[in-house]
Amino acid sequence: MLEGYYMIKRIIVVEGYLAAGKSTFARQLSKEINVPYLIKDTFKIALCESVPITNREEGSRFSAVTFDAMMYVVERFMETSCPIIIEGNFVARDMKKKNEAGVIKALVDKYAYQSLTYKFIGDTQVLYDRYIERNKLPERGDANRDFIEPSYDVFDRYCHNLSKFSIDGKVEIIDTTDFKQVDFMNYIEKARLFMR
Repeated sequence: MLEGYYMIKRIIVVEGYLAAGKSTFARQLSKEINVPYLIKDTFKIALCESVPITNREEGSRFSAVTFDAMMYVVERFMETSCPIIIEGNFVARDMKKKNEAGVIKALVDKYAYQSLTYKFIGDTQVLYDRYIERNKLPERGDANRDFIEPSYDVFDRYCHNLSKFSIDGKVEIIDTTDFKQVDFMNYIEKARLFMR
């Protein structure tokens, strides 16, 4: 694992709109370039496996705990100059109590890492329909399930607020309104070049 990449101070952040295919891309990217990844939703499921989440407030609290735990792991990677891929709906200032973009940026600066951000966007009506269907899947787990289905307007506003995420560095915007139209291998090759 990490053969050829050890001591390459790079972080790839896969972030953006809900139901845009970020987790699937992060897993595929990790496999293709042989760099470990952390996905916020699956990290949250692991942390909450033994703790029932019964309402939105508890889910939000565990989301904050998940982010803190992820950043603890990210910092351990950075201390050893290892590359890493992180994925999630990371938020900028004013969306939550914690400025997640600011925390990630502070780590990037502290350890002199270079960053590549894949910003996933799309037609929010298409993504909303995907989101509603995805939320019904058992593999989402209670940790990531909405207890009250959001309206399209709430979903749209939240997605557009996610657009404010920035940690500087390189940025690639990927519109996943239609997955068939996206050349994912091109973006994987850009990541491979970024790792050099």
